[in-house]
Amino acid sequence: MDFRLLCEDGELTKADIAALTAALEGFVKTDVPLCIELLFVDEEEIRTLNRETRLVDKVTDVLSYPALEDICGKSISKKDHPYEIDEEGNLLLGSIVICAKRAKEQAEEYGHSYRRELHYLVVHGIMHCLGYDHIEESDRVIMREKEEHVLQKLGITRL
Repeated sequence: MDFRLLCEDGELTKADIAALTAALEGFVKTDVPLCIELLFVDEEEIRTLNRETRLVDKVTDVLSYPALEDICGKSISKKDHPYEIDEEGNLLLGSIVICAKRAKEQAEEYGHSYRRELHYLVVHGIMHCLGYDHIEESDRVIMREKEEHVLQKLGITRL
């Protein structure tokens, strides 16, 4: 899968983005380069987004905004999504918004590195943009398995 993570903030290095791209290689069968927008925001902004889009008035770690429906586990074809192609020829899968401060707090709470927490949140958001979810227990198991597979390819463990 030709994958681009559009990220302008310094929370992820170019090497991190390259590693994420490599870890996602072959994850989705597609004939078009895929991209996801990644934004880092403060607590106030993520709380506002959470309140306005999910009706939950609290700070959260990550929000995902998938652009496509019904793609979970399926091949993604350019011809099926002609209106979601950007000016560079990439198919936009959606946007991920992360609160870096909350991610740092969670890393400390869970006893692992900020790097691990940040990568987990990015991968979690990517899975949502690819149609995976964790509302039902059976779906949660599948999504967690996919996340762990990508994290293992990145060499990131829970500690």
